[in-house]
Amino acid sequence: MSFLSVITPCYNEEANVVELHARVAAAMATLADCTYEHIFIDNASTDRTVALLREIAAKDTRVKVIVNARNFGHIRSPMHALMQAKGEAVISIVADLQDPPEMIPTLVEKWREGFDTVLCIKRSSEETPAMFFLRRAYYAMVERMASIETIQNFTGFGLYDRKVVEAVRGFDDPYPFFRGMIAEIGLNICKLPYDQPVRRRGITKNNFYTLYDIGMLGITNLSKVPLRLVTAFGFLCACISFISGLLYLLYKLIFWSSFTVGMAPLVIGLFFLGSVQLVSLGIIGEYVGAIHTQVQKRPYVIEKERIGF
Repeated sequence: MSFLSVITPCYNEEANVVELHARVAAAMATLADCTYEHIFIDNASTDRTVALLREIAAKDTRVKVIVNARNFGHIRSPMHALMQAKGEAVISIVADLQDPPEMIPTLVEKWREGFDTVLCIKRSSEETPAMFFLRRAYYAMVERMASIETIQNFTGFGLYDRKVVEAVRGFDDPYPFFRGMIAEIGLNICKLPYDQPVRRRGITKNNFYTLYDIGMLGITNLSKVPLRLVTAFGFLCACISFISGLLYLLYKLIFWSSFTVGMAPLVIGLFFLGSVQLVSLGIIGEYVGAIHTQVQKRPYVIEKERIGF
């Protein structure tokens, strides 16, 4: 008899948690030789999500709920839930029903075949074509820059053996890029393609900042290429400036009386170099910020309440 853990991060998902619980329970019921726990971690929802989870936990002893003291973000909260899971394998599935619970039996089947990590990879998505294209372009860019083979179109939905979970724990990263960790660990991965449905109820919690945050976190965690590009671009600009100055001097010496350029090249050059400096400082700042987060070593979340444990 195998004991599994299902973890579900949620924030303001009152329209989805009841159906998600029912569909997970139905999927797990097809696995006669498995018992499980279902851990919901709520990021201080402002709607009825916690009240509904409390009702579910009162009826189903397999359901456990962690309520965070505040919203700790979409990166730290799921990692805290992963660290609380006790199962021989852990299944991560979000609350918005865009990760189909009906895939759980297939995940378990692949795990029993010997795969330590079973990842669900988006083959297509019902989101807008422009957003899906941008995601694919980002994954392709990170793939080229990273020093390891990354996993494209992977959102975290999948199954992770206990030794993978313990390997993740060993990173001891206070602001983890989970997808990069899985690629870094590299233990016997199986990839399952699926078509991601559109969110039917509720509002997505992703905005420009959260997408930018996870995007930059992936780059700074997996690659030093941006830093080296800044250095290379600095040398390139220095060479161009030196050659331009030398040509300007020679031209002036040859056509001393008739050569007048004016202020335009100087102003354009100053604005160009100023922009280069700001971009360079921004890239360096992202890496300094990542170091600052590591040094602070804050906990993933502060719990307000536990239900059903």
